[in-house]
Amino acid sequence: MTKKLKTSYVCERCGADFPRWNGQCTSCGEWNTIKEIKLGAVSDRNQRAVGYAGGRSEVKLLSEVNVTHTERISTGMSEFDRVLGGGLVRGGVILIGGAPGTGKSTILLQAVASMAVRGERVLYVSGEESLQQIAERAHRLKLPADHIMMLAETSVQAICEVLDEIKPHILVIDSIQVVYTQDNDSAPGTVSQVRESASFLTQYAKRHNLCVFMVGHVTKDQSLAGPMTLSHIVDTQVMLISTDDARFRILRADKNRFGSVGELGFFIMDSVGLKEVKNPSALFLNRQTPCTGSVVTVLWEGTRPLVVEIQSLVIACQYGNPRRLAVGIDQNRLAMLLAVLTRHGNVFTAQEEIYVNVVGGIKITETSSDLAIVVSVVSSLKNKIIPQQVLFFGELGLSGEIRAVGNGQARLSDAVKHGFKIAVIPKANAPKVAIAGLQIYAVATLSEALDVMLGL
Repeated sequence: MTKKLKTSYVCERCGADFPRWNGQCTSCGEWNTIKEIKLGAVSDRNQRAVGYAGGRSEVKLLSEVNVTHTERISTGMSEFDRVLGGGLVRGGVILIGGAPGTGKSTILLQAVASMAVRGERVLYVSGEESLQQIAERAHRLKLPADHIMMLAETSVQAICEVLDEIKPHILVIDSIQVVYTQDNDSAPGTVSQVRESASFLTQYAKRHNLCVFMVGHVTKDQSLAGPMTLSHIVDTQVMLISTDDARFRILRADKNRFGSVGELGFFIMDSVGLKEVKNPSALFLNRQTPCTGSVVTVLWEGTRPLVVEIQSLVIACQYGNPRRLAVGIDQNRLAMLLAVLTRHGNVFTAQEEIYVNVVGGIKITETSSDLAIVVSVVSSLKNKIIPQQVLFFGELGLSGEIRAVGNGQARLSDAVKHGFKIAVIPKANAPKVAIAGLQIYAVATLSEALDVMLGL
């Protein structure tokens, strides 16, 4: 039986593999990030298994595959269940990432404690903290610790041997960057070790119908550390984000094979752990007095509406180059909206500095906030106060038209619940039946929307 040494060249930033060293990574465009990685000796006769089956499987017709209803396991936290698509799925692998101190271990400890009380066998494997530290955290959070089994181990093979003995239903790996497989000679945390360890655990989970939570580290630009392959291996990838004031936590699903992508869960951090926020719109909508540049819009995040406030500040340029600063909004989209405002709204902002902010630390990724952003800029520029009972939503096209957005009826219904009386929306989103207590202005162009705004 012969052995051969494998060498790979991997980009430390994005995890792309190359057959030879290059000065620039063709995947992410960074320079001098490709490093040589020793993959260790692999037997010709005992190659690593690739895929979930771990070997050759029988060929079947798609109609012959047994389809059964998947029972969901509740984590005991409705916001966590919402992000996961309704709860855990047997055999599913969830990767949860986040910056240090956001509460990844805390939310997992709270979730597994709730599931263990309901009869689920839970094994918590810690590779970064001692078991005493975890026990102290559970005591501080006042969690029942009688049903959670603990293990301090970093070897994947040793962990699987323990799994064969106690046969748990739920496994927590904290974290995937510190575990290693004995088949690879590289150090824990390297690209190859993270990839092989995650693949090994995923194959085990699929074969034994085991739910696995993996904790992942992030890089300095808040992206998930390790190879991009890690995101493809797992079934669900969620990120736990802290707001700027560090009071609130936002759980976002970046990938989910069992639910919708982009779903958000909201929590507040206090002395006894993470608590759910049942009404996140009230969290981000906390205006005291009316002011210029403040406009409310309704976003659609995952499967529910979210009312947020957008603020703009327009001031005369003090220097030769006016600044354009956006927080929570894509900088390029703000530049495009200002160009449309100049061309089709006859509002010129070339000599003004413009600052736009989404209150509460939310990052807007959809286009339904275009109209609200433009109106907030005009409100600050013309010193026009928008009444607090008015909201705007709609996508703005390059020719100045106001385009329809999805789930318009649900957005309006949620706005009524929060006390809004007037809504300026796209003409295509106008409801066929009047909504009690809500006056609707359906506009087709940007100029019509600005006329309505100035006449309020």
